[in-house]
Amino acid sequence: MNEDSSNQQPRNKKDVFADFDPDVKVRTKKMLMYFIIFAIVMLFGGFTSAYIVSSMGEFWVHINPPTSLWISNVIIIISSLTIWLALRAMKSGNKGLSMAMMVATLVLGVAFTLTQKAAWDELHSKGMGWTVAQNGQGLEAYRWNSLDKVSGEYGVDYYVHKDGKKLIYDDGEFYASDDVLQAEPITKKVHKQTNSNGSYIWALIGIHILHLVFGFVYLVINIVRISKGKINQNETISLYTNGMYWHFLGILWLYLFVFLFLIH
Repeated sequence: MNEDSSNQQPRNKKDVFADFDPDVKVRTKKMLMYFIIFAIVMLFGGFTSAYIVSSMGEFWVHINPPTSLWISNVIIIISSLTIWLALRAMKSGNKGLSMAMMVATLVLGVAFTLTQKAAWDELHSKGMGWTVAQNGQGLEAYRWNSLDKVSGEYGVDYYVHKDGKKLIYDDGEFYASDDVLQAEPITKKVHKQTNSNGSYIWALIGIHILHLVFGFVYLVINIVRISKGKINQNETISLYTNGMYWHFLGILWLYLFVFLFLIH
């Protein structure tokens, strides 16, 4: 008599790499992560190239980074240290410390995200964001702010430049960088232009956070794997690739920070 299929014990899924040399699994997982990182590099390379092209010949705002972004930099660097310590602890057989460092990395990642949001809120309050108004049908319409909405002390909090040359600002009027006698104000031209820099900052921060969320998911999965013993002293490749991805996101953010707030 055949047993009811509902009473049969579920079979454990066979590891697809079970019949291969262990080094094949390691190389394959590393290669997959390299492909992911390469794809993200191409994505952000496209965005930063578009940023440079868009800024050419246009009035462009340079704004100093909020304190929250400097805090973000510190947090993401510390989180790279904790995920490295998690791998090192597991390789030495210290499961408890490895778990603690993975949880710490997750907490630091959330803290990083919160400081990023706080920074954008501050930038938005300084006019770098958008305005919400009602259209003719009474529906909300979003429009990116023009440069006249940017606030703060000129030359200290922000300045406007064109092709890398800082505009002169005096007594509420903008002048071209070479108009040392301030003979011809260009304020109206400046004010009517959309603040494209703000849109790029918002997009790049947002897309980076989206990729960080994938890192959160990977962290949680690996924390569960550690708790179940699937990741152990002899099986650490998932922690290694998780670290690759996390370190890369940290380096990527530091690059974006320098690119957006120090170089451009």
